[in-house]
Amino acid sequence: MGLSALGIEYGSYVLVAAIFLLLLTGQPLAWVTGLVALIFTFGWFGGSALPLVTARIFGFITEYSLVAIPMFILMAALLDRSGIAKDLFNGMRVLAGRLPGGVAVQTLIVAILMAAMSGVIGGEIVLLGILALPQMLRLGYDRNLSIGVVCAGGSLGTMMPPSIVLIIYGLVASVSIADLFVAAITPALLLLAFYVGYVLILCLRNPQLGPPMSRAELAEESVGSAIRSIIAPMFIVVAVLGSIYGGVASITEAAALGVSAVLVIALLRRELTVKTLQDSLVHTLETCGMIIWIGIAAAVLVGVYNLMGGNRFVAAAILGIDAPPVVIIMVMMLILLVLGMFLDWIGIALLTLPIFVPIVVQLGYDPIWFGILFAVNMQVSYLTPPFGPAAFYLKSVAPKEITLKHIYTALLPFIALQLVVLAIILFYPPIATWPVN
Repeated sequence: MGLSALGIEYGSYVLVAAIFLLLLTGQPLAWVTGLVALIFTFGWFGGSALPLVTARIFGFITEYSLVAIPMFILMAALLDRSGIAKDLFNGMRVLAGRLPGGVAVQTLIVAILMAAMSGVIGGEIVLLGILALPQMLRLGYDRNLSIGVVCAGGSLGTMMPPSIVLIIYGLVASVSIADLFVAAITPALLLLAFYVGYVLILCLRNPQLGPPMSRAELAEESVGSAIRSIIAPMFIVVAVLGSIYGGVASITEAAALGVSAVLVIALLRRELTVKTLQDSLVHTLETCGMIIWIGIAAAVLVGVYNLMGGNRFVAAAILGIDAPPVVIIMVMMLILLVLGMFLDWIGIALLTLPIFVPIVVQLGYDPIWFGILFAVNMQVSYLTPPFGPAAFYLKSVAPKEITLKHIYTALLPFIALQLVVLAIILFYPPIATWPVN
């Protein structure tokens, strides 16, 4: 008697339970998902199901849009290892340092510029943790505010084009990645405005939380040098986003343009060494390897689950909720928020979106809008304990006296701000859809 004797309802429960129980053993998500996928493939359909596995793997790894991901990761790795981002941060001190909370605001602006250059998240948090956190603490900034700004700002890459999250969503949901990029700009800037507003309100009410820089420190940088420090990053942003929005290049071609721009700038700045290039390529291979293995395992699992009838079972269960469609979307958001506490966003996207997106379309909603909701939701997951990758990225470079408890406590106000923005986009979709309609 095979697993098919369980029926789709109990089979679904066993499948989900098996994934979470195996994750408790500490094994990587890719291996857990792949093992469960193989067990259910052969346990449900028998040995003749092998072509299903190979077809799903081949279909995933030959997707052309995936080529953009290693390019953007390489671009982020080169930016991390060159002095472009460091000079951008240091140069902008003269523009923000006079204002209470100004260095925190500057950190957020630098964060969104870095997000617009690469769309990769973890590296931004580490870089800001090295550059911005020590400076804010040295200037007497409140510890919780400093930590929250670094983690929340560094996570803006989930929203700001060219976001890897949006690329994966567009790939899985079969919607235009360029349209997703256009739709994401307003929500990303809205989220930035909430962060900046929160910082300014706190620091203007109590300047001791974010004291301005002294005149001596401000004198170290001139306005001219500050403007020059912005030129290279803005050139990279224009090369990537300008080529996409101008219709000059596809997403993949724009990613290659971005890498070329960073390479040229690093070469002109005499920062492109063999070691820099080697380290960047190794980091790109490691990160892409993780994404591809999770993607392969998830593709097989989703494929076999759909063949089992799982997509129809989940759709019937969700659509069977006796509530308005917006409540069903809220249930989906809640599921994603809970999953985000335990799973990596890549796994969440590849496991849930093939099931959720058809339901969203069936309810009459725009999948582009749902993609923006998903991106905001994944930004919340970056900060939410116990998984909260942002906390672990920052802990790796933070001073020893800063513990994970300190970091998670500091993130709570920023998680609340993210949830407010999520609610705004949920109940007022035109914020995301107006540029593409």
